[in-house]
Amino acid sequence: MRIAVVGTGYVGLVTGTCFAETGNHVTCVDIDERKVNKLRSGKITIYEPGLDVLFERNIKQKRLEFTTDLAEGIKGAEIIFLALPTPPGEDGSADLKYILKVADDLGPLLDKYTIIVDKSTVPVGTAEKVRDRIAANATVEFDVVSNPEFLREGVAVEDFMKPDRVVIGTESAKARKKMEQLYAPLVRQGNPVIFMDERSAELTKYAANSFLATKITFMNEIANLCELLGADVDAVRRGVGTDSRIGKRFLFAGIGYGGSCFPKDVQALARSSDDVNYDFKILDAVMDVNQQQKTKLIPQVKEYFDGDLAGKTIAIWGLSFKPYTDDIREAPALYNIEELLAAGAKVKAYDPEGMENVREIMGDRISMCENMYDCIDGCDALMIMTEWPVFRTPEFDQLSEKLSNKVIFDGRNLYEPEQMKELGYTYVSIGRQTVNPKVKKAVHA
Repeated sequence: MRIAVVGTGYVGLVTGTCFAETGNHVTCVDIDERKVNKLRSGKITIYEPGLDVLFERNIKQKRLEFTTDLAEGIKGAEIIFLALPTPPGEDGSADLKYILKVADDLGPLLDKYTIIVDKSTVPVGTAEKVRDRIAANATVEFDVVSNPEFLREGVAVEDFMKPDRVVIGTESAKARKKMEQLYAPLVRQGNPVIFMDERSAELTKYAANSFLATKITFMNEIANLCELLGADVDAVRRGVGTDSRIGKRFLFAGIGYGGSCFPKDVQALARSSDDVNYDFKILDAVMDVNQQQKTKLIPQVKEYFDGDLAGKTIAIWGLSFKPYTDDIREAPALYNIEELLAAGAKVKAYDPEGMENVREIMGDRISMCENMYDCIDGCDALMIMTEWPVFRTPEFDQLSEKLSNKVIFDGRNLYEPEQMKELGYTYVSIGRQTVNPKVKKAVHA
């Protein structure tokens, strides 16, 4: 098929590249001329493991093209995907201005039956709005379909090529048949393509992300309770997660969720509930708890240094909101850095992929380091914000040598408390008892 994808952000670029990989001719459209020129030259604009291989192959085979011209981009397309940003407005609702602007522009450009697909995460009722805006200027038949994405950053290519399920919202038999054909190569192992009405499909995405955010937040509340009751959240997690009704995933305690999806989608669903006068109490609690959880370790850092962080240098391992991505949107690390700076501390940081993005917003307010060990050299404490694999098995002798104090504040529970006790560290984690409280070691005289 000939496909157009409007928007070359995270979702758009993954969608376009993966559909090209299954043999379709895909043209991606974006108004950012600089980005389009970069993509045309074969340079990928996001970090996503495995995407570069597919991108380069399909550029070479001329199945994947890029343009800034909407009319050129949709020419001959049977299906047009809208993969545009829907940022939260001041009231928390999803801002549809980018999607509706393209819908206005598409109407007069359509010259044959076309399926327009909302791939972005959008509030219930968006398909109807898009349909009305296109219809105002269209002279041919078209259908608007809701097809929310369920991509996890870091494993997005695998998620797209081998989806757990595909959700398609349409009541058009014609659109259903075409969408079935498009997705057939991706569900050959029998994973379901679930058809429903557009409103239900739109709500499904918000419901899924909000439920996962709730699961994470519930376990963080249990972790906080574990610390007060003398229990171990890892033991509780294993006991709970082996219940088949609950499952093992999204039960790891930590310093809260971040990224571009969970915070925005929970907020947007809460706003949609407000719009119909429904008090969605669980979502309000999830948002409040998660915001508090992000900086949960800061009071413990201050306590360790007797309430005075002025002149202290704190090392941060991990800036991205999760491993295998350079995405720093709503990353807990950023909130912790601001708290540390406000308390008079200096910050040194290392992340395998996220440093450039942080440098763009923080400039020289913090120091970026070439590697994880340079980052801790001469620092008074280490804080771990992201569970990159490289942080899981460090050379502890280097840590002991380079850190001024043998203290680690671990927001992702990477190490076993018993091991840290044997190594002589003060080790503060989430939902577990502090190891060796207030043990200090001055290495650098």
